[in-house]
Amino acid sequence: MDGEARSPRSGFGADPTGPAVAVAPPGPPSAPGGFRGMRGPGGRNLTEGPITSTLIMFSLPMLGGNILQQLNATANQFWVAHMLGATDITAIGNANSIMMLMMGAVFGATMAANILIAQQVGAGDITLVKRIMGTAVFFFLVISITLSLTGGIFAPHILSAMRTPPAARAEAIVYLRVVFAAMPFMYFFQFLQMAQRGAGDSRTPFYFMGLAVVLDIILNPLLIAGIGPFPKMGVAGSATSTLIGQSIALVLLLITLYRRHSVLMLKGRELRYLWPSMEILRPLIFRGIPMSLQMFIMSAAGMVMITFVNGFGAVTSAAYVGALQVWNYIQMPGMAVGASVSSMAGQNVGAGQWARVERIAVIGLALSIAVTGSIAVIIYLLGPLPLYIFLPATTPSGSISPTIPLALHIDRTVLWAFVIFNATFALSGIVRATGAVWPPLIILTVSMLLIRVPFAYFMIPRFGMDAIWWSFPLGTITSSVLTALYYRYGNWRKVRMLHHAPPGPDSADGAQAPPAVEAADPDPGIGDEILAS
Repeated sequence: MDGEARSPRSGFGADPTGPAVAVAPPGPPSAPGGFRGMRGPGGRNLTEGPITSTLIMFSLPMLGGNILQQLNATANQFWVAHMLGATDITAIGNANSIMMLMMGAVFGATMAANILIAQQVGAGDITLVKRIMGTAVFFFLVISITLSLTGGIFAPHILSAMRTPPAARAEAIVYLRVVFAAMPFMYFFQFLQMAQRGAGDSRTPFYFMGLAVVLDIILNPLLIAGIGPFPKMGVAGSATSTLIGQSIALVLLLITLYRRHSVLMLKGRELRYLWPSMEILRPLIFRGIPMSLQMFIMSAAGMVMITFVNGFGAVTSAAYVGALQVWNYIQMPGMAVGASVSSMAGQNVGAGQWARVERIAVIGLALSIAVTGSIAVIIYLLGPLPLYIFLPATTPSGSISPTIPLALHIDRTVLWAFVIFNATFALSGIVRATGAVWPPLIILTVSMLLIRVPFAYFMIPRFGMDAIWWSFPLGTITSSVLTALYYRYGNWRKVRMLHHAPPGPDSADGAQAPPAVEAADPDPGIGDEILAS
C-alpha cells in the first residue's frame, strides 16, 4: 500500500432513520467489501475533497470538545478555589495527576482502536469495523473495572508516595476515590468518542461531551456546598458531579447511536463479536501499549514534577496547578489538529492515498503553528488576568495571594515552548495513523525521563524552583526536534496494524457485486488478516 493509488469511493446512504448501506462502486474493488471512504450518519468521508477546509471543519468539534473538557476542569477548580480554598486546590491537583495517569493507561488502546477503525473505514471493510468494536468493548470493560477497584483500594498509598502535603491529604483521598469510581464510565465514554472520530464523526462526541460538562458545572457547586436537596460533600462533590455528568452523557450517547443505526453499534448476531478476537486484540494491546506508555510516561513525569513542586510548599503547589490550567488551554488547538490529522490520515492510509497523507501533514503543521502562536501572544498580553480564574486573588486573611505572581512567572517561563511543541502534534498524528508506535515512545522517554526530570532534579539545588520551570521547555524542544527527524527519515510509512488478504474470486467483478449491507458477515473469521510487521 506504499503508493499513491486512488480508487473510486462511495458513501453510506443519507437516510438517518434506517440502517446505513454501503454500495460497491463500479470497477474492480480494491479492498474487502468493494468500497472505500464509508460515510455514516453524522460522519465524514476524509479520503476526498479539499484538505484544509475538511481538516478545519473536522478539528473544530474536537477543539470544542477539548475546550469543554478544560472548561469543566476550570469550573471545578473555580468552585473549589472560591468555596473551599488553596488546600483543596492542592488536593485536587494531586488527585488529578493520578487520574491523568489512569486515563493514560487506556489512552493507547483507545488510539489503537481509533486507528484500526479509521483504516478499515478507509478500506471499506464494515464487518471488520464491527469486529474491532466488539473486541474493544470487552477490553475496556475489563480494564476499567480492574483499575477502578485497584485504585480505590490503594489511593492513600499512592498519595503518600507523591508526598502530598499533609494538610491536603485527607481531602485528596476522598476526591481520588470518587474519581476511581467514575473510571469505568470515563474510559468507555472516551473510547466511544475516539471510535466515532475514527469513523469520521467528530460532531456527535462534541455534543455529548458538552452535555457532560454542562451537568458537571451545574452540579459542582450544589454538591460542594450542599445547596437545595443535595448533600454537602466538600471537595468530593466536585468529583461526584463529574461522575454523574459522564454517566448520564454516556447512556444517552449509546441510545443515540443505536437509534441512528451507527455502523459502530453491535446488534443481533453481531453481539457475538463481544467475545474478543485474538487477531484484533493483539494489535489493540501491542500497538496500544506503546501509546499508553507514552501517556503513562507523560503522566508519571507530571507526578514526579508535582512531587518536586510539593517540596516547596502548598503555595507553590497551588501556583503550579493554576499555571497548568493555562498550559492546558494553549495545548488544546494543537491536540485537536493532531487528533484530526490522525483520523484523516488513518482513512487515507487505509485507502492507499499517500500523496494526500503528505499534504495533510504539511497543512496540519502550518495550522497548529498559526493557531497556537496566536493564543500564546494573547496570553502573554493578558498578563495575570487568566490566572484569576484558577487561583484566589486574596488569602483567607484578606491579604493579596502570593500564588498569582508566582504562577505568572511560571507561565512566562514555559508558555513559548508550547508553540514549537504543539506543531509536532500534526506530525505525530500522521505517524500514529499508520500504527508506528515504538519510535514516538522512545522519543518521549528521552525527552521526559532523560531530559526533563533529570534536569529538574539535579538543577534544583543550584537554581531552586526555577529549575523545574525551565525543564519543561528543554524537554518539549527535545521531543519536537526528534519527532521532526523521525517523520523525515523514519520508516513509519511501511507500518500497518492489520493487513487484508487479496480479494477472492467472488469479488473480482465489483460492478456485479451486490450492495454490502452494514450488518453483512461475508466470512467466518479474520484469520486472513495478519499483524503488521
